[in-house]
Amino acid sequence: MPDNGIPPLRQRARSVSIEVAAHLERLIATGELAPGSRLPPERELAASMAVSRTSLREAMHELESKNLIERRPGIGTMVTLPSNEQEQLAMLSSIDFEVDHVMELREALEPHVAGFAAQRATPANVLQLRDIVDQPVESLSNDRYIELDAQFHLLVSQSAQNPLFKTLGALSTEWSAGLRVGTPTTQSSRRKSTDEHAAIFRAIAAHDRDAAEAAMRVHLAEVRKRVRASAKRRA
Repeated sequence: MPDNGIPPLRQRARSVSIEVAAHLERLIATGELAPGSRLPPERELAASMAVSRTSLREAMHELESKNLIERRPGIGTMVTLPSNEQEQLAMLSSIDFEVDHVMELREALEPHVAGFAAQRATPANVLQLRDIVDQPVESLSNDRYIELDAQFHLLVSQSAQNPLFKTLGALSTEWSAGLRVGTPTTQSSRRKSTDEHAAIFRAIAAHDRDAAEAAMRVHLAEVRKRVRASAKRRA
């Protein structure tokens, strides 16, 4: 990783600016670029990512339009700080809720979020999701698989372009952490879950709201089955 903390691009899309926007947006969504952190100067950041300043500027315009970054005169470009409402909601992340309560929230919320994502996802959002569903899950460590599973749902909520969905999605990810860790994965369950994610991704990429909502409902129903089966085995 370069000294400035921004990892290099893994691959190039036809539009370099889309690839750059997707790369930086994912770092922001996953917290690798924390709220309030300052990005390197334009010339330095473009050089470290091996892209032109024109492509970088186009990507920055997209991130700014999504309120993910802000330009401060005399200071530079900063990752946007959370609003007061988001900070209050984030306080809830430390609370432990029962699995059934978390699943009910996810089942009520995430299909609709997926529907909005299908309507509003930008090419950069689609690229982020594609990068996850294209991962060779069979060769991933269990920790990395769990991390990517959480990232997929987080990035779907970010693709809906609504800061409240994004915040609730982040909370849901926190509340589901124990559930993910506590549900052992097998090659079969990984492949099934990945196929379900791929169906959600295809619907979002096609901007098909009904299909995205239906695919997310199917996925969460299967998640509930897997959680129940795991609980029975432990009992």
